[in-house]
Amino acid sequence: MSCGGRPATPPPHRAMILAAGRGKRLASITATTPKPLIRVGGIALIDQALTQLQAVGVTDYVVNTHYLAERVEDHVRRWKVPRLHISREPELLDTGGGVARARRWLGLTPFFVLNSDLVWMGPPGRALQRLADAWCDRTMDALLLVAPTVAVRGYNGPGDFTLGPEGRVQRRLPGAMTPFVFTGAQILTPRVFVGAPPGPFSLNRIYDQAAARGRLFGIRHEGDWIDAGTPERLHLASEAMIHSRQGNLW
Repeated sequence: MSCGGRPATPPPHRAMILAAGRGKRLASITATTPKPLIRVGGIALIDQALTQLQAVGVTDYVVNTHYLAERVEDHVRRWKVPRLHISREPELLDTGGGVARARRWLGLTPFFVLNSDLVWMGPPGRALQRLADAWCDRTMDALLLVAPTVAVRGYNGPGDFTLGPEGRVQRRLPGAMTPFVFTGAQILTPRVFVGAPPGPFSLNRIYDQAAARGRLFGIRHEGDWIDAGTPERLHLASEAMIHSRQGNLW
C-alpha cells in the first residue's frame, strides 16, 4: 500500500469510541452493567480502547452514550485526557448516525473510530500506529483493520471482506465466505459524512459508498483479536488475558 512516496504523518489526534449500544448478546450481564464497563482481565472494555488511543498520542476523545449513559460517562470522566466530549444520544443512532452526530468535535482531518468491546493482545497502540502509517488521504475515505477469520478465537462466521493486493476491500456477497472480519478499529475522513442523513444509520452505508468509489481500504491485523460481544467470546477474552504474560492489550 503506497501513497506516492509521501513521508510518514503522525496518527490522528482525534478519536471516537462507540459506547452507546445495549449489548443484547450479553443480556445476562448488561441488564445491570453497561457493555463498555464489563471487565476483562480486571480492566473495563472501554479502558482498553482509551489506553490504546493514549498510546498513539490522541488528545481529543468523543464517547457516545445511550444505555446506562450516566454510568459510562462517570467512568470515562475519571480518565485524565486533554479533551473529552460526551455525545449522549436520546435515541440510539447506530454506528454511522452516532459518528455523524459527533462531527462537530471530530474536526476536519481524519480520525480514529473504535468499538468499545474489543480485545487485542500486544503492545499498546501498535495496531493503531499501523493504521496511521497506512493512511493515505489522497486515495482513501476509510481504512479498516481486518483480521483473518481463521486466526480469530471463537469466530465461526462467514467473514466480512476480501482484501485485495493493493489493500482495497470488497464486501462479502450474500451466501459467500470471505477471509477477513472487521475488527472494529478504523480511520475515517470527515468528508464521508457530508450530506449524511439525520437519525440512525450504520457505518456500513459509509463503507459501501467508499467501496463504490474505490476508496475503501484495509490492512491485516497482526496478532490476536477477540470480539467480546457474546458470553462465549467474553470468556475466551478473559482466559486470554489471564494467560498473557505481558498483560498488555491489543
